[in-house]
Amino acid sequence: MQIPIKRAIEAVPGGMMVVPLLAGALIATFFPGTPKLFGSFTGALFSGALTILAVFYVCMGASIDFRATPYIARKGGTLLLVKVGIAVLLGLIFGRVLGEAPVAAGMFAGLSTLAVVAAMNDTNGGLYMALMGQYGRPRDVGAYTVMSLESGPFLTMVTLGVAGLSAFPWQTLVGAILPLLVGMIIGNLDREMRAFLGRAIPVMIPFFAFALGAGLDLTKVWQAGLLGLAMGVAVVVVTGIPLFFADRLTGGTGVAGIAAASTAGNAAAVPAIVASANPAYADAAGPATILVAACVVVTAILVPVATAWAARRFGDPVEAELLEADPELAPAGRVPTSDRMARPNHSAGPDRVAGR
Repeated sequence: MQIPIKRAIEAVPGGMMVVPLLAGALIATFFPGTPKLFGSFTGALFSGALTILAVFYVCMGASIDFRATPYIARKGGTLLLVKVGIAVLLGLIFGRVLGEAPVAAGMFAGLSTLAVVAAMNDTNGGLYMALMGQYGRPRDVGAYTVMSLESGPFLTMVTLGVAGLSAFPWQTLVGAILPLLVGMIIGNLDREMRAFLGRAIPVMIPFFAFALGAGLDLTKVWQAGLLGLAMGVAVVVVTGIPLFFADRLTGGTGVAGIAAASTAGNAAAVPAIVASANPAYADAAGPATILVAACVVVTAILVPVATAWAARRFGDPVEAELLEADPELAPAGRVPTSDRMARPNHSAGPDRVAGR
């Protein structure tokens, strides 16, 4: 007898991040003594978020290819700069108003500069690539190889520093990006290592999500309520509109820009990492984690809807001639037209059939 656990989790928007995070939070809220009671490996699983994330970023880095085509570099670089630029601008504005501390009371309780920057800074790569595989051009899928540099706390720390808030020592900044860089070097030196480490990326997500959830008290989750919903909508609108026009300026239809207007699941880990690097953000980290997690869910629901609408309104079919001209730009699972025609010809060599 098989129980479709994985399918059930993935049916929830951002499920592999949200469901384990909620499970950890439920245990921490109703059975707070569990880690201490069991100790050993079980206890370590409740408190090992940073260690697991360090491994996650090595694996993430290994998936980034230095040899991006000019289009991919231009497209991904433009979307990256626009997304981060918006986060910097908002960081400057909120930094002047709020500083490092969160709002203490009222309908905006828990809102902080850290929460806003972390939610805006990082794109949900899996969602982006899936949407581009369905609605976009094959080369737009590859743009995420550049955009994935958003992953991790490094750019959030830089943004907070640019906003004039508490600075981070250079060692901390380097340490935040070093695992990603090490992974990039390993993955580009050896494609087999890239494939090996890349397979671990989705596996790590539920584990660090659970550990993050174990540090949350659900009695405070209600604070995210409407505020979390509003922040999620704000991420889609505030980043989606500039990204739409940036995509069109780089030769796209605008669909890729809309698909990038989301919050990555791993962004929920950023507030805790930032707080561990600088205690000035300790008070903001807990509420920020809840708000960013809410943004993950809300944007995972809204962005596919918005992308589908944009594809109908502004998009165009995937160009067959583009696939034939450069089969390497086709996303996994999509076979160029020329290859599909060549497959029945068994007299052709394997390299010819594969389009290499």
